[in-house]
Amino acid sequence: MSARVARLRVHCVDVPLVRPFVTAVRRTEHVPAVLVEVVDTDGRSGWGEAAASWRVTGESPAGIAAAVGGPVRDAVHGLPVGDPGGWGPAVRRSVVGNAAARSAVDCALWDLAAQEAGQPLAERLGGAATEVETDMTLSAGAPEELLARAREHVQQGFTTIKVKVAGVASDARALVLLRRELGDEVVLRVDANQAWDVGEAVAVIRGWERAGVGLQLVEQPVAAGDIEGMAAVRAAVDTRVLADESVWDTRDLLEVLRCSAADDVNIKLAKTGGLSEALAMVDLARGAGLGVVVGCMMESHVAVAASAALATTLDLATSGAQDLDSGLWLSTSPVTGGLTYRGRVLEAMTAPGLGIGGLAPGSAARELTA
Repeated sequence: MSARVARLRVHCVDVPLVRPFVTAVRRTEHVPAVLVEVVDTDGRSGWGEAAASWRVTGESPAGIAAAVGGPVRDAVHGLPVGDPGGWGPAVRRSVVGNAAARSAVDCALWDLAAQEAGQPLAERLGGAATEVETDMTLSAGAPEELLARAREHVQQGFTTIKVKVAGVASDARALVLLRRELGDEVVLRVDANQAWDVGEAVAVIRGWERAGVGLQLVEQPVAAGDIEGMAAVRAAVDTRVLADESVWDTRDLLEVLRCSAADDVNIKLAKTGGLSEALAMVDLARGAGLGVVVGCMMESHVAVAASAALATTLDLATSGAQDLDSGLWLSTSPVTGGLTYRGRVLEAMTAPGLGIGGLAPGSAARELTA
């Protein structure tokens, strides 16, 4: 008989970054890792994480704790942890919005379900307990600064570099410089984070095409709500267009497909509301011929571990590097066990569930009211 959900706890740990992270919409020097612990009646703990960012997810640590400790807890309390078909829909229906909070609980329950089955989470999701390769993201900066950081990461073994741009004139020169200096062996991606309008996006991307930059893809070139605009960009350029902020759930993905607005989709658990919805989106995207990249927000090893497990359900031989480098931006992990990096490779996790042992000693975690 399956154990049941007994209680939920919310922990917050401020984890310093190795260096500031800068995009077109924000700058940050630390990550407030909001961790959700779901305890079952057998005493096991499952772990999830909610990305807290007013500018991206619209959620704060206090708001996450309120959602988890209120409607989400009420929806899942007492349910069997081994029945995703029961608690998955319950989490999804528990509260409007609050995708990151729902994701943390959903992922923690998947962790418990895998632990109860004695399987690594990747295997429980139908993937393989294999290694996953990530790209390395460069936050926005001056061209020479970007080149110095890119060289450092290439020397460390990274083969795919993603560059955040800020919608300024130097962005175009930076990518030309990177390609010229790094050579053709390095895969280059650009993430505009909605920085351009349609005309600007087409002009910049076409300029890179004429210059022979050879980008693998450009991510979210226009505003999230401008699906028709993104379709216009895609129709006007040869470079692949990847939808990120435009796609949170299955309904958004269907709209992107209807408009033929993207070649690829970046699936992030903090947007989807958890693994349950993400699995359905992966199936839908692949069935429609879209490429899938599994990505992350500015999150710790807890959220990235769940995302890496999802990535193992893809054909990693053809999908290329995933976008799961945020753990490398942190000075430390807030938990013991779980995910580890070996350069660009996320190590295979063979322990049951996510393999997390608990909060790291000295993490100065504070428990939020749940």
